[in-house]
Amino acid sequence: MNSTAQPPARGDARKAVLDAALMLVRRQGWSATSIDQLCRAAGVTKGALFHHFASKEALGVAAARHWGEVTTPLFASADYHHCDDPLDRVLGYLEFRVALAEGPLEDITCFAGTTVQETFASSEAIRAACGEVIMDHAARLAEDFNAAIGKYPPRNPVTADSLALYTQTVLQGGFVLAKAKGDNAPLLDAIAHLKRYLELLFR
Repeated sequence: MNSTAQPPARGDARKAVLDAALMLVRRQGWSATSIDQLCRAAGVTKGALFHHFASKEALGVAAARHWGEVTTPLFASADYHHCDDPLDRVLGYLEFRVALAEGPLEDITCFAGTTVQETFASSEAIRAACGEVIMDHAARLAEDFNAAIGKYPPRNPVTADSLALYTQTVLQGGFVLAKAKGDNAPLLDAIAHLKRYLELLFR
């Protein structure tokens, strides 16, 4: 946002800062994102920012929760939920992830995963907030894994929770390698390998 842009309405200032945090941190990381940059991107003053957030750490906690509030409806409304078969829902989730992987890396990667890598040892509050968002997402996926295990007994003993967390491990690792390489190919390859593994495990 440039300096001539109109500032957000008073009631929208908090959301504007949170949205700016999601955008900037996914692009350049938590440590490299300054309060001044956040204010410019959100079109607010420092006074307005600190009116809503007592510190940058408090902003980080709120931004992690905001990430969950933004992404939860996105996944909840996805078409794969309409599949009657639970394994089809799991595989449809992965196909949805493939569709989301198109675009600039800062638009397709995870705020919580990006931030927790930098802050896990320096801010317990941010680490916990980011972890909660990721674990909550995994818990919703575990419901479909649990149903799939009941309908298609897997070749090896597994639990729904472990499969849901493994799926998040693959995705978060794919995000890191995509950033390391500078394109989304490692992420797409990781999702494809995960899909093949699940098909072999269940079918």
